[in-house]
Amino acid sequence: MSARSIRRIAAACVVAVLSLLVGLIVPAGAVGPDGATSSAFGSGLSPEFNHPGNILIADQFNNRVIEVDPAGHIVWQFGKGPNDFSPRSIIGVNDAQRVGSFTLMAGTGTPPGVAQAPACTSSGCPDNRVILVDPFGRIVWQYGQFGVSGAGPDELNTPVQSTWLPDAHVLITDQANQRIIEVSPDKQIVWQYGTTGVAGNGPDQLNDPNSAELLPNGHILIADEGNNRAIEVTRSKKIVATFTIGGTASGVAFASRLPDGDTLLTDSNNNRVVEVNSVDGVVWQYATNTQAGSNSDPLPTRAVRLRGGDTLISDQFNDRVIEVSPSGKIDRQIGTLNVFGIGHGLLNAPYDAKAVGDYTGITPPFGFGVG
Repeated sequence: MSARSIRRIAAACVVAVLSLLVGLIVPAGAVGPDGATSSAFGSGLSPEFNHPGNILIADQFNNRVIEVDPAGHIVWQFGKGPNDFSPRSIIGVNDAQRVGSFTLMAGTGTPPGVAQAPACTSSGCPDNRVILVDPFGRIVWQYGQFGVSGAGPDELNTPVQSTWLPDAHVLITDQANQRIIEVSPDKQIVWQYGTTGVAGNGPDQLNDPNSAELLPNGHILIADEGNNRAIEVTRSKKIVATFTIGGTASGVAFASRLPDGDTLLTDSNNNRVVEVNSVDGVVWQYATNTQAGSNSDPLPTRAVRLRGGDTLISDQFNDRVIEVSPSGKIDRQIGTLNVFGIGHGLLNAPYDAKAVGDYTGITPPFGFGVG
């Protein structure tokens, strides 16, 4: 048997194991990452864990991912809070996605001045991992090494987003390496857009990309933040569509394709979320800095359209997640406007939020059981 055949068999086995894991609930009493029953869960999971309609939040500078119920109560958590900078937390988490009963998250790390810990350096506190954890916080898959910044095998540099694909591959936005990579379960890079370490807007170049999503046609939709655009690229790396909100976009932090073919953009530096049509015309928009008491420059980061028509917005430096109706009414708020913290009803620069069982980060949902 050839070496290539052996690798293919090994990769198939990894895919099978991960596919079997996803969607399963680990029995109550399973041990956490520190070898004891995880303190985040007590002796078992909350009955509200993974309940449709709950909100999964990447609570960035609290170094945690939380799931909250409609009353705002935390029913699940990974990470030990803003003072923990160990691998048991997820440092500067920018993204979280529920995969069955498992959670995929991207640990970006924190910049200088945000955190003070012995492990931090003058460049901040790096994490540089994308991890898949079970309901009890055990890591079942990881790409990247904690605290290591690089572009070699199994290395990342500021991963800001990750998307679970139907074939158990993971699409990773490796921001400081200026690339989007698709990683197989056995940690092989099988596709890449962007030239590693080169920032630009030429062919196969990106400038601080901030998200990447798989489209039903197989193309990849990329929020090319530093180039103030979102682009749709083919697997052969051809750009087939570009969205700039008529040239007004500044810092496109997230992009997703809506079921009607429109594209939803988080225009972060302009503090707004904008829906554009296929020819880049504005269909709908919402500004997050107009409410009394708002941070003047909240830099919203993620916005996803829910099945009911509302838009879920991570209003980063307003320290809240809001659900906004098509008419612009706030139907739900998690966090306290422009007040950061770790206590009840408080968040610290939330970067991403998704509704369990609704929007998954894969546009539109492929029926893989993610939420």
